[in-house]
Amino acid sequence: MGDGPYAVLTALGVLGTGLVAGVFCAFSTFVMRGLAALTPARGVAAMQAVNVAAVRPPFMAVFLGTTVLSAVLTVVTLVTWPDEGAVASVVGGALFLCGSFGLTVVANIPRNERLARLDAGGAEAAAYWPEYVRGWTRWNHVRALASAGAALAYLLALTG
Repeated sequence: MGDGPYAVLTALGVLGTGLVAGVFCAFSTFVMRGLAALTPARGVAAMQAVNVAAVRPPFMAVFLGTTVLSAVLTVVTLVTWPDEGAVASVVGGALFLCGSFGLTVVANIPRNERLARLDAGGAEAAAYWPEYVRGWTRWNHVRALASAGAALAYLLALTG
């Protein structure tokens, strides 16, 4: 791949996808387990607060910035098709755009929105909480793996 703007963008892709993978991995390996160990009312209230905090600039800049960067890298790669690293770059883009951003939109956000509408101390929240934890965490595992796979693919594109 050499040097130049394309290599810099790809290196930023490694960094961004790796950071997002780390956040998702943390949630899958201990944050959700800790929240699930709480009473439903406390777990729901804590997750509602986490979901509000997550859509603030620090995380959103990394997550949405990496999404835009992955889209740009994918388009540039498909248009220019460099001799080295092209396949790995397209795979990285597909993994992040579909497996991280796409799953966030279709699997995790709808669960978060439903949870946000519930009274944390109510019976409906208590009934929904176990289902929320299982489904949200299952899709988060996939997001973590897809983001890590994207980081690896971008790294391979740099060295390919």
